[in-house]
Amino acid sequence: MPHPTNADDTYSYLGPAGTFTEAALAQVADAAGKTWQPVNNVGQALDDVVSGRSTAAMIAIENSIEGGVSASQDALASIPNLRIIGEYLVPVNFVLVARPGTRLQDVRVVNAHPVAYAQCHLWLDATLPEHGHLPATSNVAAAASLLSDTTADAAIAPPGITDHYPLDVLAREIGDNPHAVTRFVLVSRTTRLPVPTGSDKTSVIVELPDDTAGRLLEMLEQFATRGVNMSLLASRPIGDALGRYRFVIDLDGHLHDERVADALLGLKRFSPNVTFLGSYPRADKLAITVTPRYDDRAFTAAREWLESLES
Repeated sequence: MPHPTNADDTYSYLGPAGTFTEAALAQVADAAGKTWQPVNNVGQALDDVVSGRSTAAMIAIENSIEGGVSASQDALASIPNLRIIGEYLVPVNFVLVARPGTRLQDVRVVNAHPVAYAQCHLWLDATLPEHGHLPATSNVAAAASLLSDTTADAAIAPPGITDHYPLDVLAREIGDNPHAVTRFVLVSRTTRLPVPTGSDKTSVIVELPDDTAGRLLEMLEQFATRGVNMSLLASRPIGDALGRYRFVIDLDGHLHDERVADALLGLKRFSPNVTFLGSYPRADKLAITVTPRYDDRAFTAAREWLESLES
């Protein structure tokens, strides 16, 4: 790839080459022909964006098996001035690789990214019941380390890893769920919203005002009373005291949809801290269906009725 001349030519992703994150970045049309900068963790990828070293960063945000990726959710909550501008889905499966000459029955320690390890634990427990786990920063890093470090005997890696490293495949399709999918988001500093498509998501992070009984219900009512569906609701500890949590929420719809905008207004009145992460097209392109009493015309008609009372 060409050398970057400015941040607009550079995209950061969890490396090294061959990761599922790189596969997600390959789906971004604007990134084609640009420089892809591999980094070691989510924090570094987002710091590249904030500092201006990259125009955007691709990070994993949710897995269909393990749920939300806590490191990404916490980073988005703590690093200001970031926006999600797109989402991408990557089917996930794994192979077990080792140094040439290694036999499956010789494997005692497996190097793996924690998320990948969790998605393969049933196969590992059944096939290698006495194995130990050595955590890695990425699936590719786990495989690459086998060539420089003998601590682990094998590694969990993406299919095709042998195109990049001289390793033997000991087992294929070791993931516990053949339908596993990881959702990635492209994060940038831009504040310009993508235009509504009719198949959109809006992401926010919300804190409750206090721990009084019923506060969570009050938060959820901001969406329920306006017909806004949530496709993700995940809690993460704020970290300043026990029992204090923030909520990562994905909503069906766009900020320019009347029901979503009205829900966010209610949410802002309710919560002491609301972080708007962006509105962007859904990766699955499924159209959002809304009952008539919650579509834009219903909100516009209600507003016109209210204004008519003064005249």
